[in-house]
Amino acid sequence: MTDTRGPQPQYEGYAAGPLPGEREPAPGQAGPYHPPQAYPSPPGGTHGGRPQGAQQGAAQAARKPRTGARTTPRTRKARLRVAKADPWSVMKVSFLLSIALGICTVVASAVLWMVMDAMGVFSTVGGTISEATGSNEGSGFDLQAFLSLPRVLIFTSVIAVIDVVLATALATLGAFIYNLSAGFVGGVELTLAEDE
Repeated sequence: MTDTRGPQPQYEGYAAGPLPGEREPAPGQAGPYHPPQAYPSPPGGTHGGRPQGAQQGAAQAARKPRTGARTTPRTRKARLRVAKADPWSVMKVSFLLSIALGICTVVASAVLWMVMDAMGVFSTVGGTISEATGSNEGSGFDLQAFLSLPRVLIFTSVIAVIDVVLATALATLGAFIYNLSAGFVGGVELTLAEDE
C-alpha cells in the first residue's frame, strides 16, 4: 500500500517550532480534507458506463425512508422479586387499613339500622316475637328495646376494635412468615410494565 498524501513536514520537537495555533496553513489545503482513495476515478467522471451524477442519484433513490415504521409506543417491562417485607411497615399499614374498615363497619351498621327501623321491620318482627313468647303475667320479649340503636352501635364498635387488633396481629405475623419462606424459595416475582 502506497502513501499518496505526499511529503509530510518533520518536527523535531515542540520547542523547535511554533505551536499548533501559530502555524501557517500549508499551501493548497484551504478546502476540506479528502482522504486518499484506493482506486482513483477514471477520467471523464464515468464509472461502469454511467456518469458519476447518475450513480449518486441512484444511491439517493435507494435510501428512501421506510414506510412501514412502527408507530405504536413500546412497553418496557421489568421483572422484580419481593425478597423481604418489613414487619414494622406491614403492621402500620394494616393497622390503618383495619381502623378504616372498622369505621366503615360502624357507619354501615348505623345506616342499616335506620333503614330497617324506617321500614318498620323491628316493630313487625318484635310484635310477632312478643306474641309468641308472651304469657299471662308478662308481655314477652321486646325485640325493639333489645336492638336499640345505642346497643347496636356499642356491639358493632366492640367487634370493630377486636377486628383492628386481630387484623394488625395477623398481618404482622404474615410478614414474618413471608420473610422466612422467601429466604428458602426466593420470594414472589413480579413483572412490572411501563408505557412510554
